[in-house]
Amino acid sequence: MTVALYEFPLCEKVRNYLRLEQLFLQLHEASEPESSFQALQFFELLFDLIELVERLDLRVDFIRDIDSQEKNLIHWSQHPEIDSGALDQTLLQLKNLLTQIKLTKKLGASIKEERFLSSIRQRFAIPGGATSFDLPSLFCWIKQNSETKQTDIQRWIKHLSLVNDSIKIIMAFLRERGRFHQVVGKNGFYQGNVEDKVELVRVKCSNDHAYYPVLSGNTYRYGIKFMQLRPTEGSTGAIAEDISFEIARC
Repeated sequence: MTVALYEFPLCEKVRNYLRLEQLFLQLHEASEPESSFQALQFFELLFDLIELVERLDLRVDFIRDIDSQEKNLIHWSQHPEIDSGALDQTLLQLKNLLTQIKLTKKLGASIKEERFLSSIRQRFAIPGGATSFDLPSLFCWIKQNSETKQTDIQRWIKHLSLVNDSIKIIMAFLRERGRFHQVVGKNGFYQGNVEDKVELVRVKCSNDHAYYPVLSGNTYRYGIKFMQLRPTEGSTGAIAEDISFEIARC
């Protein structure tokens, strides 16, 4: 059986975290472009990330979340069976991140000092704007040797490394808050209550029968409805049979 994992944020903050996490993963995959079109994809992802980081007030959320995790770890350090070595290492990582964030007035602001990026960024907002006649400087860069391009790419990514590191550790802690357990959606529908500051609902289900979950809800309760990927003509696409799946509330 092929299993698919879906993640549904229950607040705007986690929704933004997931978007950033996905963009960083995509950027990593595109960070060694072998063709002109792959290079253009890298810049599109980089500028999407820069725009999102500039638009969001991540610093406040990062400080609050990392500080909360640090306090939780200090509490768990009193447990006699805890792995003190691993805990101390994680605590040190959290403390270092928190210190760096507090010393940084605006996350990712240093990337604005990259004149080359600033000179080409605006054109990427135009559909089809990244052409050789619009951006000859970009295509000159693309024709540089691989070592030169990699040096530039790694320097540009480093400007956002504090955001990336923070997202990684915050999302890792968030996912650890919930454990998967088996439930049944009667007639393709399952309803749950939001308890204990649940911010993320994770769903594991079979992908063999081409159906997928859709979540809707508010701060008190949520509903998960399963839909057909290829509904028959005239059908709403909603599954009318019982669906067994796994759920984790984080």
